[in-house]
Amino acid sequence: MQKYYLCIDLKTFYASVECVERGLDPFNTNLVVADESRGKGTICLAVSPKMKMLGVKNRCRIFEIPPTIKYIIAMPRMKKYIEYSANIYAIYLKYFAKEDIHVYSIDEAFMDVTNYLKMYQMNPVKLAKTIIKDIFKTYGITATAGIGTNMYLAKIALDITAKHSATNIGYLDEEKYKKELWHHKPLSDFWQIGKGIERRLNKMRLFTMYDVAHTDPKRLYKEFGINAEYLIDHSWGKESCTIADIKKYKPKTNSITNSQVLFEDYSFEKARLVLKEMVELGSLRLIENNLVTDTVGLYIGYSKDVIKATGKSKKLENYTNIYSELLKGFLDIYDKTTSRSVAIRRIGINFANVIETENVQLSLFTDQEKLDKERKLELAISSIKHKMGKNTILRGMNLEEGATTLLRNKLIGGHNGGE
Repeated sequence: MQKYYLCIDLKTFYASVECVERGLDPFNTNLVVADESRGKGTICLAVSPKMKMLGVKNRCRIFEIPPTIKYIIAMPRMKKYIEYSANIYAIYLKYFAKEDIHVYSIDEAFMDVTNYLKMYQMNPVKLAKTIIKDIFKTYGITATAGIGTNMYLAKIALDITAKHSATNIGYLDEEKYKKELWHHKPLSDFWQIGKGIERRLNKMRLFTMYDVAHTDPKRLYKEFGINAEYLIDHSWGKESCTIADIKKYKPKTNSITNSQVLFEDYSFEKARLVLKEMVELGSLRLIENNLVTDTVGLYIGYSKDVIKATGKSKKLENYTNIYSELLKGFLDIYDKTTSRSVAIRRIGINFANVIETENVQLSLFTDQEKLDKERKLELAISSIKHKMGKNTILRGMNLEEGATTLLRNKLIGGHNGGE
């Protein structure tokens, strides 16, 4: 049976939500979503379609917007966008079972519609039009759709083909892909090919998917290793992964990562304080989810990239989720690898080899009673935060100059939560 997938994207989602909330038409309104309190250098999370028509690029900085354009600045409201996204997901559930839906991001989702076409007595294009119309009628948000005979082609149809369609819908099968997009440039327009991969391909004198498809595979494997397999398949419009495969997938190893860009340049000592806060929040997350780790990793990025980023990973003596033990590992890395003379702007932490607590064998060389007491205290803190709010109970360090936890607890995904 021929399979068909939809990939639906909510057009300039954040900006469209802000326009709808104001009773404005996104296609006739100049609006950007940005936190202007962070200064003119702050990145716009989204710009309205009208702004795009005027040449303003998505993810630009405020100072890059031509002064001749008058526009509305909307403070990001992540809670509101999540609410809209959840409501639109409910529309998808009207048509498909959740097993046939893969949410790719807050504004994008894949659907395997193969078994629904006969039931609805529709072809894929008509079904896509029906869903797009339902989303717009219910929430005023314009959606675009890609239709493909596999997930890759559905995504490419969305990203490249749908943009040039009056219906906001693109369709690709393998033959149509080769006929219409084999010679498309640049390569970075294609899903999973970033600027870095594009540069590496260009150095190999490969500038189109046709070039990739017709080069000696050994060249690609030499340059990209196992990832060459995906490049080769995609160059021919092939993709074996299905939504069912994604639902069944279980990673062999797990890790938890958290990072933040500081609002200003931080000294060695001030950044050390922020690191402590980040480890505290990471420890709580591990405890709440009944997880432990035996490997921690640190990344430090410096202001204006004066020097290369520093940091490394460190194996701990035992699996743990206790703040004091995790902090020792991170501070050991920080103090040994971080520059004391260059301003710091980015901090990233990672807990690797994460497993469930039940799978850990107790050690004879640790004070288990002391650890259990600290874990109970952390759980009590976590319980209070969940019931009363994240900022109802804080450590003394959270009130020190340069601490960021108080502010970050009000954010969602690093942005203003809003209402």
